[in-house]
Amino acid sequence: MSDVSHRQRGALAGHPDEREMRERYSRVMGGRDVVFADGPVFLAGLYAAVSAWAVHFNDSQPELATTNLIAGIAVALLALGFSRAPERMYGMSHAIVVIGAWLIVSPWLVGDGPDAGIILSNVITGGIICLLGLVCAAAALKAHRSSSRGAGHAPRG
Repeated sequence: MSDVSHRQRGALAGHPDEREMRERYSRVMGGRDVVFADGPVFLAGLYAAVSAWAVHFNDSQPELATTNLIAGIAVALLALGFSRAPERMYGMSHAIVVIGAWLIVSPWLVGDGPDAGIILSNVITGGIICLLGLVCAAAALKAHRSSSRGAGHAPRG
């Protein structure tokens, strides 16, 4: 393997496509403010999906277990979408917040006399998902606004 530690930061200086490569890199990474939330949103979604088995209410609350499974899978899939194409997921960013809110209220709406552990699990998980969903929505909005501004300045031809 060759040693490239001697190269300097300005290694692109003088390259004929330097400007184009830097602009492309900026465009690709422009919506990546949300990257720090992708993993936690995914993990929170996975926990919501398996929470019925983790907290052991899958037998006593089957409807709530199904609700949590579906909501958790939806959150995890949305998180994967944000990590793959955040600029295209702009319209779906608020869905995470809605699903988190649903997880908070679902023990009372779907559950049949849930105990404190079930309620606590759903409220904490739903709250975390809501908070991270707001972070994703804000980052997606910022990326959408900056790409809209950048598109308005593009030369037409």
